Amino acid sequence: MRLPVTGLLIVTLVLAGCGRMRESRLNPFNWFGRSVENTQTVAEGVVPGRPDDTRILVAQVTDMEVARQPGGAIVRATGLPPTQGWWDTELVAENRGVPVDGVLTYRFVIAEPLKSTRVSTPQSRELTAATYISDIKLADVRQIVVLGAENSRSSRR
Repeated sequence: MRLPVTGLLIVTLVLAGCGRMRESRLNPFNWFGRSVENTQTVAEGVVPGRPDDTRILVAQVTDMEVARQPGGAIVRATGLPPTQGWWDTELVAENRGVPVDGVLTYRFVIAEPLKSTRVSTPQSRELTAATYISDIKLADVRQIVVLGAENSRSSRR
């Protein structure tokens, strides 16, 4: 009778200890938390170093998520342009994709509509862009930032 009770007690204590692993930094699913909004204005709206690229920064970055994947992570951002019809979204890495002081920065750029469009609802104007970052690049990254014209969003490890 003592052996099953002792075994049950040990299993219970081990499983209780595993609950803390969920919130641990050792858990790769916790490496980047929820994004937070940073209010800032960016002086330069066009993509630097690409004079032929006429895309500009999205007006607002409304959401950002870093999703862990095998071999890296996917950064997905949602933006809100001023009207409908904007297209050709992309997250363009600044500094050639090299983190500066542990911060990897992306610019959320979009192309203007081909003709005049209406404003409509925010849900109908939402645009999404994503990019993949390998584990090798993520090794030196503590924070990922996505820039828009009126704000930015960031996620920390």
